[in-house]
Amino acid sequence: MARYTGPSNKLFRNKKVKDLSNRKLTSSMRQTASGQHGAVRKKLSEYAIHLAEKQKIRFTYLVSEKQFAKYYTEAARRKGVTGTILLQLLESRLDNILFRAGFGITRKQTRQIVNHGHVLVNGKKVDIPSYLVKPGDVITVKSRSAQYLKNVTEMIDMACAPAWMTIDKEALKVTFDRIPEREELDPEIKEHLVIEYYSK
Repeated sequence: MARYTGPSNKLFRNKKVKDLSNRKLTSSMRQTASGQHGAVRKKLSEYAIHLAEKQKIRFTYLVSEKQFAKYYTEAARRKGVTGTILLQLLESRLDNILFRAGFGITRKQTRQIVNHGHVLVNGKKVDIPSYLVKPGDVITVKSRSAQYLKNVTEMIDMACAPAWMTIDKEALKVTFDRIPEREELDPEIKEHLVIEYYSK
């Protein structure tokens, strides 16, 4: 199976993939890799470091190996900094935009909302989580669980809302205003290691 279904705690300890649903757990968890000898593992090779960073990004955005390779190919084809374009493509995914907007506690949850057909993009139903949203697109969530989603958005601090989108919590609507700049994305991601991985 291409989709990872294992324990998310192990992903946090081995690859530093953060799952917001386990915020309290991960904050108190040991920071060393899992396993009996996790704390005394030998120094990683250059290849292992590149691979680990690729896997961390891949698991963070919930994409398969094949999908991630396609995103890299597309990013390399476009003009500009390949690493930045790669992250911008991943950030433009429909499931990720809903997550950033606070319509789900985790990306898995927003992915399920999209899969179940509760999301409209410019008034048309879209049930593909990997759908790439374009600047100016308006995303609306129409669901029988609308009250639940409103309760979820109440827990989200809107002061931390992304600057590249406009969010209407009451109407459960998001307007994707623009593509985010690299400085606005996660500084812990080292996309240059991914470029080096695929360049070999």
